[in-house]
Amino acid sequence: MLNTEDIKIWLYSKPADMRKSIDTLCVLVVSEMQMNPSDGSLFMFRSRDGGKLKMLYYEQNCFTLIYRRLERGKYIFPRDQAGHIQMSATHFKWLLASDKYARMDAMEMRNLSTFC
Repeated sequence: MLNTEDIKIWLYSKPADMRKSIDTLCVLVVSEMQMNPSDGSLFMFRSRDGGKLKMLYYEQNCFTLIYRRLERGKYIFPRDQAGHIQMSATHFKWLLASDKYARMDAMEMRNLSTFC
């Protein structure tokens, strides 16, 4: 995972379509957030059900798209926020571990032999 201590982290607070790719997420960053997707910030998008995250990051002439899906449970997001919010590295780490199903130390390890 990225070293989030040295970069700005932005959460787009509205649910985003998880089918979006790098190009369409860049359009969302420009049109909705009015920011530059290639400025070195990490842009985070959430699903409507709260169980999925997509993160967009640009470094050294390439975009990276990170997709995270919980098998059970939900991430916890700020309520009643409009637009986007800047997150600290600590807040970002808290968000990723905010649900007991997202914390590896609280989750029983399962061997997934089939995928749907």
